[in-house]
Amino acid sequence: MHNVSRRDFLGASALAGLTLAGCGGGGNAGGGAADGGEAAAGVEGYDPELVSAAQGEGELVVYGTCEEPYIIAACDKFTELFGITTSWQRLGGGEVLAKIQEENGHPSADVWFGGGCTSYVQAANDGLLMKVSPTNLSHITNPNFTSTDGTWVGIYMGILGFLANNEELEAKGIDAPKDWPDLLDEKYKGLIWSSNYNTASTAELILNTIIQKYGHDEGIQFLVDLDKNIAQYTKSGGGPSKSIDIGECTIGINFLHDGIYQIVDNGYDNIGLVSPSSGASYEVGASAGLEGCAHPNAAKLWLEYVLTPECVNQAKEVGSYQFLVIDNGEQPQIAIDMGVDPNNVMDFDFADMMANTATYKEEVMAALGGGDDRFKTE
Repeated sequence: MHNVSRRDFLGASALAGLTLAGCGGGGNAGGGAADGGEAAAGVEGYDPELVSAAQGEGELVVYGTCEEPYIIAACDKFTELFGITTSWQRLGGGEVLAKIQEENGHPSADVWFGGGCTSYVQAANDGLLMKVSPTNLSHITNPNFTSTDGTWVGIYMGILGFLANNEELEAKGIDAPKDWPDLLDEKYKGLIWSSNYNTASTAELILNTIIQKYGHDEGIQFLVDLDKNIAQYTKSGGGPSKSIDIGECTIGINFLHDGIYQIVDNGYDNIGLVSPSSGASYEVGASAGLEGCAHPNAAKLWLEYVLTPECVNQAKEVGSYQFLVIDNGEQPQIAIDMGVDPNNVMDFDFADMMANTATYKEEVMAALGGGDDRFKTE
């Protein structure tokens, strides 16, 4: 476990002065060519024909599944670079999947940004994602970090672990869990928060992690046993991290970068980070164009953009401390300094996750009797 205070890491002026730029509110990043102005400068390195076609469409609509400040920053920068009016809506990964399935080839948005790739694979299997091969795919560092059929691209890697409120644990006289089996101990009854398998891509990763660690039948049983200690399943994967500082949640199954945000950006030095001792699993956060969208060229340009430092280097500046998956991006050194090791991960079978997540979700929810009021949808 690594405990780090805001004071330890915000003393440096490089971090202390960061602010969220271009946050105009209202879910919209505006301006540029769409308002009659000249096309924005600074688009070197992009196909000029694609840029021109995208600017001709003049608009881009984004479904965003990562944290809101990152969505805003990415959209604002896109507008700044290309003069294309960009609006967005923040939804959980399961919510986006359900929405585009309902829209069935006539999406209200053009692209999907952030959230785990399992939901993207399900959308691709339903024929709901564009097939695109961005030039900037050459910068992806691992074949696991992008699709094999051109339907989605990876943008970050998030390490799954546990967050702990150290003050609450000390008051109760118990230690933080060190690995997954520890979570089944009855001393943690009512102290653990996780996320809803039906609404959060984080929960999908938790489900697949346990099945891959312990086998199918044993994994489902593990989650049934774990359920006895769960106080709440939040709608979004980041939900536990937002309640751990005040002690409402004592232990959260969460991405560690969400805990880093609470420590560094919100100043909560009572939070501990735990990377499972048997090896952490990880998500690949993705982006994709939506088949049948109203602005296909702007969507293709977006997919080039999200694979550049111009986009992904903004993450750490707005409180998103995931590791990047392109070779020319700047990794969040603060995450490394806080003890998060992107190489200390389990041998994860992405093919199995991508092929079977929908079935696994049905199975675990059936084993849990369909869920109860702890499974939040708001």
